Amino acid sequence: MSQDGSVSYNFLNIPTSTHIYGLGGVNISTIEDDINITDQNPALLGAEMDKQIGLSYMHYLGESNFAGVKFGAKAHERGAWAIGIRYFGYGEMQSADADGTITGTFTAQDMALNLTYSHDITERLRGGISVKYIYSGYEDYTAMALATDLGINYYNPEKDQSFSVVIANLGGQIKRFDESYDRLPIDVRLGWTQSFNSLPFRFSVTAWNLTKWELPYYETGDGTINAKPELKSSFSSNLFRHLVFAADYVPSERLHIGIGYNYKTRTDMSTYSRNFLSGFSLAAGLNVKQFRIGVALAQPHTGATTFMFNLATSINDFL
Repeated sequence: MSQDGSVSYNFLNIPTSTHIYGLGGVNISTIEDDINITDQNPALLGAEMDKQIGLSYMHYLGESNFAGVKFGAKAHERGAWAIGIRYFGYGEMQSADADGTITGTFTAQDMALNLTYSHDITERLRGGISVKYIYSGYEDYTAMALATDLGINYYNPEKDQSFSVVIANLGGQIKRFDESYDRLPIDVRLGWTQSFNSLPFRFSVTAWNLTKWELPYYETGDGTINAKPELKSSFSSNLFRHLVFAADYVPSERLHIGIGYNYKTRTDMSTYSRNFLSGFSLAAGLNVKQFRIGVALAQPHTGATTFMFNLATSINDFL
């Protein structure tokens, strides 16, 4: 769980793309012909994804398992639309009464239905919008919310240079669990992706959580009884908790291997059982005939290895 805020619905920030997850979990500027990347930035959707279907599965922390499906198609010459649904299941949990007596078990899940539209403003500039209907069911309690993502992307194919701006998760609850109001993780993000000369490498920097500067966290030391948590909120700490760094090795259009470093993920897991790999993530993708296959791995904590799988194909390839 994040240590820096009181918002809910943070599952909306989990990507559906293995490529994006491997690049640090947040990336709004990487250009790829894969409909799974469009949940990060609706302006990444385009007519080149006409009749494309994307499937995603993720084994997350504990017994959590997430899955999603998305379909996109072109709209006239300069536009595209997509529809998708995501399911977040958190496994079976024990229920208890006010005295702490175990009364049985229950399940908890979230669902998000996405509708996306994008439009080519110029040959290099594209804008997009996504509307999300969100349903949550925890035991006998339910809640609903509406959210909107707004994105714009500038892409120069001659220089393989991409810039993006996204305003994510604008909206709010339309049905509460109880009397309290849960806020959406509204965010402003900036992204830059660039390759250099003829080298088969591509680099990205993404800035997120830009609605506030201070993102303090506690460093818990070595986990011994005498260790006291230390609040970290220096200029450099806040700066790097806003940034995600990533690099891609792209030797051809058929293969990519990516690595990302998310300092915020690493510091959010700042316990004595955090390991060297916390904050790092890896991804690989391969195009095999009509299919795009992707896998991603991360270990934010010694007891939590996450795995993601993608499959995408275009109906046009079979016609």
